[in-house]
Amino acid sequence: MRKHSLSRRIRMTSVALAAGVAFTAGAAHAEDKGSVHLSYVEWASTVASTNVMQVVLENAGYDVKTTSLSAAAMWQSVATGDTDAFLAGWLPVTHEDYYDQLKDRVVDVGVNLEGAKLGMVVPAYSEVDSIAELNDHEDSFDGEITGIDPGAGVMRLTEQVIEDYDLNFDLISGSGATMTAALQSAIANEEDIAVTGWTPHWKFARWDLKILEDPKGTYGGAEQIHTIARQGLQEDNPGAYAILEAFQWTPEQMGEVMLMQEEGGDPYEEAKKWVEDNPEIVQQWLPEEN
Repeated sequence: MRKHSLSRRIRMTSVALAAGVAFTAGAAHAEDKGSVHLSYVEWASTVASTNVMQVVLENAGYDVKTTSLSAAAMWQSVATGDTDAFLAGWLPVTHEDYYDQLKDRVVDVGVNLEGAKLGMVVPAYSEVDSIAELNDHEDSFDGEITGIDPGAGVMRLTEQVIEDYDLNFDLISGSGATMTAALQSAIANEEDIAVTGWTPHWKFARWDLKILEDPKGTYGGAEQIHTIARQGLQEDNPGAYAILEAFQWTPEQMGEVMLMQEEGGDPYEEAKKWVEDNPEIVQQWLPEEN
């Protein structure tokens, strides 16, 4: 999750399907219905949901653009109307600050995934089972917790964890990619490592990991991932809004896409494959007129 400004666009895709092209199993026909601009942050979960939604909207006849941003800029872009929506509102804890600041300027479209969770993650072979035990193993962890984007909610909470548990550890910022690379290297050498983590994430399918117990409850309980839209989107583009509103899937379904994208090539192409292979799920997100 690298930091970005609104002016720096890592990836922008614009595709419009011609009228008469069948949607997946032929449930709908694409025609030009206008454009939708989705913002996202470079988290594996959000890359998965954003690419899947891009494919679904395109197949339904919309011209879709996507822009990669930092978490803070993602929220701000929808609040200012620079982008239409995003699928990565982690509530009630992770993005609490962003939501409190901007809730009067954005629309909470609804929950698209239940059962997400934040925490500190270590390899399953680690002797440590609880955050409260970390100081007793400071040397084996080199006194470090490997983190991600310094603007991410999980980083803010981890800083609070260090304070609440009086840990003799430094939090090292980076990105989602550098975090998983460090995790892979440590596991290959059977070394201890602690990283900021969350589920769903493909790393739990790739490696045997565990989330440390959090007796003080600093990371909070189960999280929900919300779809957040700009004010006026429902009136301006009711068809696209209806699809965004209906979009809901399970951690297992998201996990399938994340693993496909991690093991495959282009995330967009992997999302297309998943959409094509799961027409019965996708159909539930489509209003009758689409």
